[in-house]
Amino acid sequence: MSVATPSLPAAGEPPVPLRDPETSAAQPNAQPAAQHGGAVSAPAPVTPAPIDTNADTATDSAAREARLRALITPPAPTPAMRAWRLLDRFTPVLAFLAVLGIWEAATRLLSVPSFLLPAPSVIVTAGIAVEPAIWVNHIWATLRVALIGYGVAIAVGIPLAIGLANSRFLTRTLYPMLIVIQSTPVVAVAPIIVVTLGAGDLPRVVITFLITFFPIVVSTTTGLMATPEELIELSRSLRAGRTREITQIRLPFALPYLFSALKISVTLSIIGAVVAEFVAAESGLGYFIGLSTSFFRIPQAFAGLVALVILSLLMFRSVVWVQTRFAPWSLPNSERK
Repeated sequence: MSVATPSLPAAGEPPVPLRDPETSAAQPNAQPAAQHGGAVSAPAPVTPAPIDTNADTATDSAAREARLRALITPPAPTPAMRAWRLLDRFTPVLAFLAVLGIWEAATRLLSVPSFLLPAPSVIVTAGIAVEPAIWVNHIWATLRVALIGYGVAIAVGIPLAIGLANSRFLTRTLYPMLIVIQSTPVVAVAPIIVVTLGAGDLPRVVITFLITFFPIVVSTTTGLMATPEELIELSRSLRAGRTREITQIRLPFALPYLFSALKISVTLSIIGAVVAEFVAAESGLGYFIGLSTSFFRIPQAFAGLVALVILSLLMFRSVVWVQTRFAPWSLPNSERK
């Protein structure tokens, strides 16, 4: 095997540098550049094109946000849905008008005498025939007694409920007495109260109080006792006093129970005032109804009954407005707006 030896340069020629054959094969253009005295440069590295991940991320975020918005945003109501909501809102009024229509038609078709069951139109006519001043006098007499008795029941019932909720001794002594008082028919006790206390508003207020205060005491006590023990223990661990425990923990938790009792008692106050007026009174809607029936003015008596119903509804709605205005969180979920 023969080995090629490099030839020597001729005289006057520059020496040729030795090169590796493999390097020469890999870089064929390097020799001409070196022969002309140029610098040999390495090939530029190839950089791949960057991938824009921000655009893909923004697109996914926008799509995800659109899906979430579609799930959260309720669909636009259709005309049929609007009509159904309107019908559902006025269902009680429509039902009441339907009952009045059936009542009017039945009394006229069956020729029912007005002294047995007068038609609604006859009742309205009899009510209009009464002078407005007479209506104002009787309505104010009943409303005054009902509001005073209702206010006294609230002023006595809530502190008594707080005492019952915080004292086992009061619970064992007073609660059975409250049960006995509530079990006694107020209608049977009313004449005794009138004879004992005499004429005037005082016996009527007492009768109204006896009818209205028991639901307030029982419901408020139940709400106070239903406060979670975790909240009580937390307040005691923070060294909160008994007053702060009652005013800031127990009473707020008992507000739904309290307002339920107030709604019941406000209508019972009207009943208590009317019961007292049946026994002994010279004015009031109860007195007006009794006087009308004694003269067989049945349509006029029904007009007084309608006035009582309207008065009770207005007082009930007043309690609901107070709850909605000052304690909306205590409303049931179905009544929250």
